[in-house]
Amino acid sequence: MSTAEAITTPSLQRSKRFATIALISAIVTWLVLMLVAKLIPEYAWFIHILMLSAEAGVVGGLADWYAITVLFRNPFGKMPIPKFLLDHTEIIPRNKARIAESMGRFVQENFLSPQVVERSLKSTDLSLAIGQWLAKPENNTQVMQVIQQTVPKIFEFVGQEQIGNFIQNNSVQWVRNTQVNTLASEMLRAVLENDFHQDVLQRGLDLAHEWMISHPEQAHEMTRRLFKELGVWKLAKGASWIGIDVQQRTIDSLIERVESMLADPQHPWRQKIEQMGLQLMLELADSESEASERLNRTKNALLDSPQVLNFISGAVVILCDAIKADLLKADSGIAQNLRIAIQQVGENIISNPAVRQLLNERMSGLAVNLSDQYSEKVIRFISERIHEWDSREMIDKIENEVGGDLHMIRVNGVVVGGFIGLVLGIIRALIDWAL
Repeated sequence: MSTAEAITTPSLQRSKRFATIALISAIVTWLVLMLVAKLIPEYAWFIHILMLSAEAGVVGGLADWYAITVLFRNPFGKMPIPKFLLDHTEIIPRNKARIAESMGRFVQENFLSPQVVERSLKSTDLSLAIGQWLAKPENNTQVMQVIQQTVPKIFEFVGQEQIGNFIQNNSVQWVRNTQVNTLASEMLRAVLENDFHQDVLQRGLDLAHEWMISHPEQAHEMTRRLFKELGVWKLAKGASWIGIDVQQRTIDSLIERVESMLADPQHPWRQKIEQMGLQLMLELADSESEASERLNRTKNALLDSPQVLNFISGAVVILCDAIKADLLKADSGIAQNLRIAIQQVGENIISNPAVRQLLNERMSGLAVNLSDQYSEKVIRFISERIHEWDSREMIDKIENEVGGDLHMIRVNGVVVGGFIGLVLGIIRALIDWAL
């Protein structure tokens, strides 16, 4: 069995067989009717009508067979035929290049042109469809399962150490190229403008006050070390001989000052801290200030430290191991939280028209930009692939896809030709009878 025969589909074989039977039936009928006309001359007028129908069926079947065959191959084989006939055989193989170009252009003009893409996306609320899909439990569960199965395999394929080195190299390079003073200044601005520093300060004062009240021995030890650092420990110790407990008075004074700061939001020390924060923010906004240069020098020194680099790599490896171990569990907490997050994203997209509009605009712009940049490359890729097809393989594929319907046209040719021949025969008989 040849390759072409091996890949022929049953439906194509059935259509070919049916068409061949119809054509042979018309030929046999035509031959039989010629013999019957000789044997029964008294009914020759009626038999001639049937013969004309059979002849027309044969002609229609053969004409359609020829028309369909020349699409794919040369039906004359190696027989010498006129050039004008030969040039109109094997139509599809001869025009493979033109077909490739036409198919590529058709895809570009009807699917990938920026105008078509933009028009299609404008008539579709794509973000709503995405949100609805993500909000369905079966869909977000499916997404979560894919991630749960894929991420551990990625870790195994790439290796945690390679991931750690990649993140370390890229993050270190990013931080090294970043002026952190600007980032720090903006963070301070956000904290000060939203009064987050007041909450932090209040919480810090509460903790300091509670600690000094509940840990008197540690407070005394801290003041003792402070006095030693300041060089006044001996003086404080001498004062205790005459009944003055300098340590306790210092602690009490500090507690009193903390309590006054807790009670008064406009306390001078609070305002002083806020002024210092504002001043630091302004200094960090200036890349040439001493504070900015000192911060960037500290950053670079940390990045040059082997201990810091090893810590980053080790932390990434530990994190990857923890993520992998958790995702491999049937009751993975990361996977469950991820599924809930995906569902919430979908629900938020559905319930927020402004977000949907923004997403639609961004996706539409991205799709139009991609179609404008890459449609020609896609079309060229399609055309090149069609050019690379083997002609015999291409013919077999096309014939297997549409050949069944084409060969049924041969059956129609026999039937329609036979019917037309019958009508013409009847008309001729009526004219002969009338004259």
